[in-house]
This record gives sequence, C-alpha cells and structure tokens, in this order.
Amino acid sequence: MALGKTTDQTRIHPVKVSAPTKEQAGWRKTMQTIVVLFKLRIVFLLLMAATGGAFLAAGGWPGFAALGLVWGFGGMAAAGASALNQYWERNTDGDMGRTEKRPLVTGEIEDPRWVPVVASLLIIVPVIITFTFNHPLSFFLALGAFIYVCIYTIWLKPRTLLNIVIGGAAGSAAVLTGSAAVGNWSDPGALILSLILFLWTPFHFWSLALLYRDDYAKSDVPMLPVHTTPQQAAWWVMSHTLPTAVFGVMMTFLPTLGIVYLIPVAIVSADLFWKNVKLIQDPSPKHAKAVFMASNIYLLVLLLAICIGTVTHAWFA
Repeated sequence: MALGKTTDQTRIHPVKVSAPTKEQAGWRKTMQTIVVLFKLRIVFLLLMAATGGAFLAAGGWPGFAALGLVWGFGGMAAAGASALNQYWERNTDGDMGRTEKRPLVTGEIEDPRWVPVVASLLIIVPVIITFTFNHPLSFFLALGAFIYVCIYTIWLKPRTLLNIVIGGAAGSAAVLTGSAAVGNWSDPGALILSLILFLWTPFHFWSLALLYRDDYAKSDVPMLPVHTTPQQAAWWVMSHTLPTAVFGVMMTFLPTLGIVYLIPVAIVSADLFWKNVKLIQDPSPKHAKAVFMASNIYLLVLLLAICIGTVTHAWFA
C-alpha cells in the first residue's frame, strides 16, 4: 500500500452531532427565562450570605433543618422580590444594554400579569409559614423583600444618587434570616456580617455602574457614578471597599473563627483593595470590571471561609 493513501477501512468519517430537539431547546429556553426573571444568580449570593449567618450563629454546623429553612424559604422570598423588581422596571429596562434582553422587556413572556401574582406568593407563603414557629425568621424574610422592592426599587432607585446605600440593607436582612433560622438572630458575628453586606453592596453596584456608565446615563436611574466624575466615583467605591475589608479581617477575632478563616479573607481583601487603588489611578471600564469581579470573589470567599472556619473551630475546640 502506498504511503499517503487510505483505504475504505481506515478512512475517518466525521462524527455527526444531532441538533437539539424542539422540546430540548424549549426546555433550555424556559430554564434560562426562570434564571433571569428570578435573578437566581443574585439569589444564590443572598443564600450564601444567609448560610454564613447561620454558621456564625450556630458556632459551627447549623444542621440540615436550619439550612433547609434558609435555602427553601429564603430562596423563595428572594426570588419573589427579584421578580417584582423586574416587573416594576419592565418599561425602563429596555433603555439599557445590560437589561434590554430580560424576558419582560423582549416580550418573551407574552402575558406578564402572572408575574406579580407568583412573585408575591413566593414572598407571602414563606413569611406566613415561618411566622407560626419562628417569628424572627418570618420578620427578616419580610424585611428583606420589603427593603428591596418597596424601599429600593420603588422609592429610592428613581429618586436619589445614594439609592443602593440603603438598598444594601436587603443583604443584611438575608444574613439575619440565617442567624434567625438557628434561633440566635442577634449573634455578634451575624450582626457584623450583616454590616459587611450593607457596606459591600454599594461598591459592588457602583463598580458595575462605572462599567456601564453610558447605559445608566441614557436611563432615568440616578446612579452615583453617572453624576460624578469617574475618579470621584472610584473614591466613593473605596469609601466602602476599605471598611468592608477591615471588618472582614477583624472578624478573625470572633471566638468561632481563626487562622483558617483569616488566610483566605486576608488574601481576597488585599486583592480587592489593590484593584480599587488601580481604579482610582485609572477609572476606566477595564478596572471597573476588575473591581466588580473582585467584589464577587471577595464575598464568596468570605462566606465560604466563615463556614469552614466555624466548623473547623468547633471540631478542635
């Protein structure tokens, strides 16, 4: 057989990849719509914050029952509030490239009248059920939804540059749902973590607003980075980044945390601070995106370190 030739037995045939069926494509589209409408990515971060509050209040493993309350009822309430937020802003989201593809904007949801009904039930049902056996948990579930929908979305967001400062209290309420689920909502560690969430939220969203500054300028939302210079906005970001990092590191001195917590939190705190310094030096979209991404990493590492640190301390105590 001559070199460079192939026989029928050795000829390689391309592998045919079948296209997804209409049913598969429809299912994927439905799931994508649910993820966007109920902001499940943000809900996940809120539930992680609540989980951190539960671990702190329990001084270790809070138990499956408490975590079930947090992830089940907390997830329902957070998803419901997120959907109400999108329903309220459905007529203005089309002004921004970041939100113009939301299902209530594109018409993907042809009849949106069911959205506020389902969203309200997602909030009301867990609040009523938990009220029968855990009043603090019920209160913080309701408080978080009320702050996000009524205080932030309806009242503050269209009226003031500092809208997200008060809106950050919704994340604080999420932390306290976790500590309430284990029967110790006023635990000092949980209260400090709720303060961290309150400080973290503004610089997280301000760095995003710097990234999408032109989009926000075209909308009627008075976000602070649009009404200041980019460098002034970068300093506003730092005014919340620095105390967030400081309080995060100081949590090491809680009796339920230690070196296992400190090492990863110190690393991500230093990284977040340095990226904010570079944003001040050059308040460009590139550095705004870097701070935004670092803020997500910071929060996730902080909450995981809390969970691991409290459990590790409980094992060796």
